[in-house]
Amino acid sequence: METKLYPLKFLPLFKNKIWGGNKIKNLGFDYTPLPNCGELWVLSALKDNESVVAGGFLEGNTINEVLEIYMGELIGEKNYRHFGNEFPLLVKIIDAADRLSIQVHPDNELARRRGLENGKTEMWYIIDAEQGSEIVDGFEKELTRDEYLKTLALGKLEDVLHVDKPQAGDVFFIPAGRVHAIGKGILLAEIQQSSDTTYRIYDYNRSDSNGKLRQLHTDEALDAIDFRPTADGRTHYSYRANSTTPLAECPYFSTNLIALDKPLRKDFSQLDSFVVYLCTDGIAAVNALGTITPLHAGECLLVPAVANQVELFPDQSAKLLEIYVDPKLWNEEGIDHEHDFDWLATFSTQL
Repeated sequence: METKLYPLKFLPLFKNKIWGGNKIKNLGFDYTPLPNCGELWVLSALKDNESVVAGGFLEGNTINEVLEIYMGELIGEKNYRHFGNEFPLLVKIIDAADRLSIQVHPDNELARRRGLENGKTEMWYIIDAEQGSEIVDGFEKELTRDEYLKTLALGKLEDVLHVDKPQAGDVFFIPAGRVHAIGKGILLAEIQQSSDTTYRIYDYNRSDSNGKLRQLHTDEALDAIDFRPTADGRTHYSYRANSTTPLAECPYFSTNLIALDKPLRKDFSQLDSFVVYLCTDGIAAVNALGTITPLHAGECLLVPAVANQVELFPDQSAKLLEIYVDPKLWNEEGIDHEHDFDWLATFSTQL
């Protein structure tokens, strides 16, 4: 039996949401009988939601089972020493036909004090946005805890939120602690730490499928919220075809945009990390470890860390998000730079 590690595709995992729509179906997926597919979990290692390998001799195994067998060969030797048998990322496609709740995520320190494995820092890449769509990313002005609680109690939270009107191709980096929400009419890719911890702080007095108001997490969220204002939530960048454009870089993930209209070769011999390719537009093929794998929009491929070289081929044209965890951005002692966001300010000014 062939036992050589190869690039991995996974079965899609669909999530029905009261705010979900039908745009994910337009990417070429069939999620019947779900009425409103709000989320496509492209790659997940969360308990009870583990991605399953779709082909090859590892077909039917979960991402965690593959990681236990191949360890550093799959995710990189330094990454394996750091994360162990916990795959560090969760990758989703989100289709918001209605507004999502206003929410916040804890950082690692707060999450672990509360018995949770990870906090959640994330980023959004906007695939499509209807005219007039909005997202919330932080506060318009700085608030004290008391001012925030008073505003919340008066039902005026929306008055103090920073709102952006996104367009296709926009990027928003959402560090743990930033209050945020995805608005109606938006299709996006979300890359985040492997965590599903969310504190819902406001939900427009919306009822669930049983007619009950959805649960809020007012007290739990208080210690998680960063009350500083957001001046400009977008990541400003420009890209050239057939080159690698950085979109986000932090201790938890690095994400690049690659827009292709001709083949491109990448060298990862010095990276020591897996690389995930998520297709957001068109059709492309990835050649790695002697295997050529096609991808259409919404599909991802996990290229193991043992692949030193990757070749990308578009079918006419395609856009790919290139995602990995760079060991240089955290230290060997395993200490996360949780409260040191100088890297974010520096990175933003470079783009």
